[in-house]
Amino acid sequence: MKDLVSVIVPALNEEGNIDEFCRQFDQMTKNSKRSYELVYVDDGSTDGTWDRICAAREKYGFIRARRHPFNLGLTDALKSGFSEAEGDIYVFYPADLQYKPEDIPALVEPLFHGADVTTGWKQGKYEKRFVSSVYNALSRKIFGLKVHDLNSVKAFRANVVKDVFLRKDWHRYLVVLAADQGYRIDEVKIPLYDRVWGKSKYSFWRIPVGVLDMLAVKTQLSFLKKPLLFFGLLGSISFILGFLIGLVAIYYRFVEGIGLRPLLYLVILLVGAGMGLFILGFLAEGLASIKEELGAVRRKLDILESDVDLDNKKKKMLG
Repeated sequence: MKDLVSVIVPALNEEGNIDEFCRQFDQMTKNSKRSYELVYVDDGSTDGTWDRICAAREKYGFIRARRHPFNLGLTDALKSGFSEAEGDIYVFYPADLQYKPEDIPALVEPLFHGADVTTGWKQGKYEKRFVSSVYNALSRKIFGLKVHDLNSVKAFRANVVKDVFLRKDWHRYLVVLAADQGYRIDEVKIPLYDRVWGKSKYSFWRIPVGVLDMLAVKTQLSFLKKPLLFFGLLGSISFILGFLIGLVAIYYRFVEGIGLRPLLYLVILLVGAGMGLFILGFLAEGLASIKEELGAVRRKLDILESDVDLDNKKKKMLG
């Protein structure tokens, strides 16, 4: 449906929040001028979350739902939501009611005025504010983005997720990956509320994992776009250092009459490292080419799939 907004809500052991979220979502849809659907993805809950979702689906006409047999993680839950959603615009919203459904229209509105992705900027007090501030400041520095918050709610056009590849836990870098593809990014202040029911799913280990993922994304977006240039530069530096140290070793051996075996070992190490870096660069170039070709094939398949869906819709309308 044109201009339908699909709000994708991954849920893991959130049975106490389902009914209230749906009630607030229903009130939001009645007060909004846009059309919405709510796509729940039960990511392997072990409590009564799925039963509550099914009951809500019977009560409200705007709910769609998917269920994972076990916990696959937030990124896979979002991917399941993308495949289930029917809208032209996707919204990622948590199920814990720390963000209220009443703020979804404000998050979505910039997409109807030229933006491709809108990210929320958390407003209010929360426990991990200092860690979040450091993380986001580092992200802005590394990726050159002006947005304040990468770990908040997001709204984006459906075609955005067709142009970015989300590895496990890379959902938090969707804004970064979209910006790299040239999509226009906007930001909206969104209030954050205290959790009333349930416990947070985030642990201390999310911090080091997030930092390592940040470095992995930066590597993919920067160095691996022209890997031979990157590895070739390092290899050249290693070769030059090996050559210069070799000259020093020759000077000491034939002019001073002093044989310095450690210098010889260092020359061998630097020259060998230089050769290895060049080989690694050539291999990375091949992998980068394969990745680009696969991306082109995926985009062609998406276009064909869209054409097929459009033909099917036309047949249904005519039939």
